[in-house]
Amino acid sequence: MERVYQRTFALLKPGVLQRRLVGTVLSRIEAKGLKIIGMKLLWLTREQCKVQYGEHEGKYFYPPLLEYMTSGPVIALVLAGYDAVKTLRQLAGPTDPAQAPPGTIRGDYGTLTRYNIIHASDSEESAEREISLYFQEEELHDWEDGNTYWYGGAR
Repeated sequence: MERVYQRTFALLKPGVLQRRLVGTVLSRIEAKGLKIIGMKLLWLTREQCKVQYGEHEGKYFYPPLLEYMTSGPVIALVLAGYDAVKTLRQLAGPTDPAQAPPGTIRGDYGTLTRYNIIHASDSEESAEREISLYFQEEELHDWEDGNTYWYGGAR
C-alpha cells in the first residue's frame, strides 16, 4: 500500500501547558516524522469550543469538556507527513488514558479522560474542517526539511 502525504490537525489541550509538557509532546510528534506547518497559542472561547466539539452536544461529558477547554490556553497545530492522520492518532493513543498503552502520548502523560491532553483529527475530512477553524491557508508553511526519505517519501 502506498503511503499518502497529508495534513492533520492536533490541539494540545490546557493540561499540556498547565503541566509544562508542551516541549515533550511536540518532541514526540516531530520524532515520529510529522512536520509542524502551522502552530498557534490560543485561549478558546465557549463559542469556538462548541464548533470544535459540536458532535458531542447533549452527551454527559460535554459541559465539563467546554469548561476544561476554556480553562487555559491551547496550542493548535497543523501537521504534515505520510499517513499523518493515522500516524498522529496512533501516537496519541486511545482517549481513555487507562486504556492507552505506554509509548503513546495519552498512555504516558494522560491522567483522566476528562482532562485529556491532546485532540487528534480522526479523518482527512475532519482534519481539513478543523484546520479551517483555526488557520488561514496563508498561515500554513509546508517546508522541505530534508528528512522526507526517513519518513516514507521518495528521494
